[in-house]
Amino acid sequence: MAKLLETKNLVTNFYTYEGSVKALDNVSISIDHGETFGLVGESGCGKSVTVRSVMRIIQSPGVIEGGEVLYCDDAEHPEQCEDLLIKSEEAMRELRGDRISMIFQEPNAALNPVLTIGEQVAESYMFHRQRSMSRQILADVESGKISFGIFSPLLKWAYRRASENPRAPALRLMSKLPLLKLWGRPMRREAVNRSVGIIERLGISNAAELVTRYPHNLSGGMKQRIVIAIALACNPTLLIADEATSNLDVTIQAQILELLQDLKERRAISSVLLITHDLGVVAETCDRVGVMYAGILCEVADVKTLFNNPVHPYTRALLNSVPRFCVEGELATIEGSVPNLVHPPAGCRFHPRCKAASDICKQEKPKLVDLGNGHSVACHHIDEKIGE
Repeated sequence: MAKLLETKNLVTNFYTYEGSVKALDNVSISIDHGETFGLVGESGCGKSVTVRSVMRIIQSPGVIEGGEVLYCDDAEHPEQCEDLLIKSEEAMRELRGDRISMIFQEPNAALNPVLTIGEQVAESYMFHRQRSMSRQILADVESGKISFGIFSPLLKWAYRRASENPRAPALRLMSKLPLLKLWGRPMRREAVNRSVGIIERLGISNAAELVTRYPHNLSGGMKQRIVIAIALACNPTLLIADEATSNLDVTIQAQILELLQDLKERRAISSVLLITHDLGVVAETCDRVGVMYAGILCEVADVKTLFNNPVHPYTRALLNSVPRFCVEGELATIEGSVPNLVHPPAGCRFHPRCKAASDICKQEKPKLVDLGNGHSVACHHIDEKIGE
């Protein structure tokens, strides 16, 4: 299957008074067209930093130091990949919210309390589809469906120029004219109608009334649906969900995950990158999984292989720490704590907490080894772990 997104040796550091925090150390993951990829690990392992590096929204004092982020929008022409790390900020603004969208962890922080739901869902669509909406309005003026009085001849001229040359500055000018306050009305009306349609797709029946409300009028689950609606406004190719269900109760969580799966099946989105620490969510929704620890990628496998035959000691410990109804006694834990990434351990970063660690683990960083069938592990003792 063709790759949609691939990171190669991604390195991100945060420069603090204490020192340089090595948040990501050569992280390489890939997401195929049409799949749901899960990224799991303890809090602070680098999951959110990874996706924020992909979106290039790392805030100071963070710096993306190296690597590549290859985005291949066209599955039939994988050679036409773009490296997002070398694109201009203006080009990234065009891409964010359009082809790649992100659902943030905390809906209260993502929503503006002084704007209505309709305005917030419509904002992204108006930003990315302003030119196409302008072209449609010009066509309506030309056909006589809409009239702008004395300005109509000017708009008809702009439409004819834009028809002759889609890149004509006339269309760009008409989409931004400040003197035509009326110009924004049909655009806003179209965008709000689009918002109602998106919200209805999310299974909310009273969408027309909901778009007039403000965030404080909504429940937590409803706010999260609205954040999803904002992310879906432009039918993105890749949807990144960063702990999108972590603050919701289990019933709402199940509804949100079912919704994401349904949207993917209906081709409203192509692929999903799911960031979570909940292995139950991963088992239910993901096709492949990457396990992170302290800024490194430990293991990558399809979801069945990861749960049935985990190889890396950290993956095994993580799975053993999940509560099970059929197991009696104390819950298994991972001894020790996540290392300080200002001074990460030499060699394998997990070795201070690993019961199988040897001298080589303390001295040499393990490489990610391909075991076949898309299963890769970074461990010096792979042969000892396979089949245990």
